[in-house]
Amino acid sequence: MNSILNISVYKFVPLPDADAVREVLLARANDLQLKGTILLAHEGINMFLAGPAEAVHGFMAQTKADPRFADLAPKESWSATQPFKKMLVKVKREIIRMDYPTIQPDFSRNDGRAPAVAAATVRRWLDSGVDDEGRPVVTLDTRNAFEVDHGTFDGAIDWRITKFSEFPAALNAHKNAFEGKTVVSFCTGGIRCEKAAILMREVGVERVYQLEGGILKYFEETDGAHYHGDCFVFDERRTLGADLSQTTATEEASS
Repeated sequence: MNSILNISVYKFVPLPDADAVREVLLARANDLQLKGTILLAHEGINMFLAGPAEAVHGFMAQTKADPRFADLAPKESWSATQPFKKMLVKVKREIIRMDYPTIQPDFSRNDGRAPAVAAATVRRWLDSGVDDEGRPVVTLDTRNAFEVDHGTFDGAIDWRITKFSEFPAALNAHKNAFEGKTVVSFCTGGIRCEKAAILMREVGVERVYQLEGGILKYFEETDGAHYHGDCFVFDERRTLGADLSQTTATEEASS
């Protein structure tokens, strides 16, 4: 029986008090006996938690009392066992490491978010191969190569990067190939493809969107069409299928 609720959620939001937030979230998670990882930085929060549903929902209800986190909308999946070994809350320089300091969410405009497109719209675009204005649509996988090898969208562009900090150089080498096309960047849960979309707009790629909620939200809201294989996740479940259930991957991989 799948009795463990797994959630993942991130948000780019100013957190000048990240150290203080860390203490609050760590104590709250430990009180509720949750396990997982929460990353905090001045640019926002990135969270992966698992535990009994009542405890997870209680944690989120308390966390949303902070107005900065009130609109957090976690992606949910279930497992039979706890996929994390301990509870970690860390303050980092970035909640997703790109090592490109000039690229930051613009909190003065549109909540700092990159333009996003819903899963159902992406599925419809991929059905026809063009967006609503008739432009060719391409998908760009912003994940590491070993993650892509477990599964990806049909025909997705894959630059074989081994870590996200390699993305800016790869983009610089290939950005001209996107001229006249609509680009949908995607990743596991949305955070890497959002930061990638911010950078792509900055360097002049005109029509780029992030897949809202990443692959996991696409699985949740569609039938998984146009995606082949599984989705790698950074916990002991390793990979999830299009129904968000754990699959039987045994290959060892590292982040």
